[in-house]
Amino acid sequence: MASQFSGVLQLMDLDDFLTPSQACVKPVKLEKKPGKSLSKIKIEDDGSYFQVNEDGGLQKLEKAKISLSDCLACSGCVTSAESILIAQQSQDELYKVLHDNKSSAEQIVVVVSVSPQSRASLAAHFGLSTSDTARRLTAFFKNIGVHHVFDTGFSRAFSLLESQKEFVERYQRKEQDKKALPMLTSACPGWICYAEKTHGDFILPYISTTRSPQQVMGSLVKGYFAEQQNLNPNQIYHVTVMPCFEQKLEASRLDFFMDDADTREVDCVITSGEVLKMLEQEGLSLNEVDPAPLDTLFSSVNGDELLRHAGSSSGGYLHHVYTHAAKQLFGVEVNDITYKTVKNKDFQEVTLEKDGTVLLRFASSYGFRNIQNLVQKLKRRKLLYDFVEVMACPSGTMNGGGQLRPPPDKSNKELLQQVEDLYNAENTRLPEEEDRVTHLYRTWLHNVGEERARELLHTRYHGVEKVSNGLTVKW
Repeated sequence: MASQFSGVLQLMDLDDFLTPSQACVKPVKLEKKPGKSLSKIKIEDDGSYFQVNEDGGLQKLEKAKISLSDCLACSGCVTSAESILIAQQSQDELYKVLHDNKSSAEQIVVVVSVSPQSRASLAAHFGLSTSDTARRLTAFFKNIGVHHVFDTGFSRAFSLLESQKEFVERYQRKEQDKKALPMLTSACPGWICYAEKTHGDFILPYISTTRSPQQVMGSLVKGYFAEQQNLNPNQIYHVTVMPCFEQKLEASRLDFFMDDADTREVDCVITSGEVLKMLEQEGLSLNEVDPAPLDTLFSSVNGDELLRHAGSSSGGYLHHVYTHAAKQLFGVEVNDITYKTVKNKDFQEVTLEKDGTVLLRFASSYGFRNIQNLVQKLKRRKLLYDFVEVMACPSGTMNGGGQLRPPPDKSNKELLQQVEDLYNAENTRLPEEEDRVTHLYRTWLHNVGEERARELLHTRYHGVEKVSNGLTVKW
């Protein structure tokens, strides 16, 4: 569908995006021994690094392994993290855990959480419905040793409810806090990484603190689920299946590392395309896998059919926050939403009017060209919106870089439409109507206390100081 990498990789011509040519902050590992002066480093023609000892001898140095956390801590480009072979974020690491489980006396509980967008992409590839795809994926993962398969549509209900609540709170304090509005969504990690590294402290106060569905599921699996199973969080290996490579970056943020349990909330992220590779590695087509019952603990289901949320396939944030705010703030029941296309199909707006007065103005902005225009207008104080659903990928999350590519006889546009149609074929349910979600708010989140509940469902952002070097100069 999209290129192998996400839309972030296609930003090299944008003036305000950091160039990818900045030197890495951790090129080699150099051991310092007490009592010895710092040695010199010699670089050979083939790029090898050698330490020159005091006696003139040479010692070859190993290249340091760069983790996603290292890349996130650097003020270089977003895309360098995507292009590095990262062992901890691949299907190979999942296979390693499953293999070790077979020979280990102490089993690690393996949980896979599948996103609705990945499910729809795989459904289109195999000519299945999304619910049938979910049942067959459940069977496939359990056949290779996974214990539980969940649906991040369930955790998205928390994200939507928290976003609704956060917007109303921001709107009510907008006169006192000039950066309360517009509220910019936070579900897209590519956009968050770009905002932190490119616009830093200026843009961050506007971004919603609500966690993405992936990281809410991380809280649920390593928190509530671990408690229910009488397990320590580090006894669970949590994998998510996502449409974008940037979710690998998101899972690696230190904000989502549980210090007390020495584990990440999401241990491994694999893309829709990597699931296809796993099927091919097993010599299987998903059509050949006998379906299994869905795990209903953390899944949005009605019987054996999966449900979705109304609104865009990127999560429906605009739809749900808009309808909730209209009712909560102005007592207006919104049944139908009319979207107006502005400039291009990836930028749309919605307005709530009453007696000729505009009460709310919302927008959706997909793709970095629209995002850049959005930020520039915000800097010039010419952005008139109260809320913007922001996604880095053109056409939204369904077009993520990790989604499956079209066959030779089908265009990207045709495949994207097919995936959208499959997603929209699911019946909808309001997040407020999710009985299991309501139960967890009343029990688990209430019991941990308001401050802890906020920590489990919200996050924080960190502006990255720009580093200037000669390579960033435009000649």
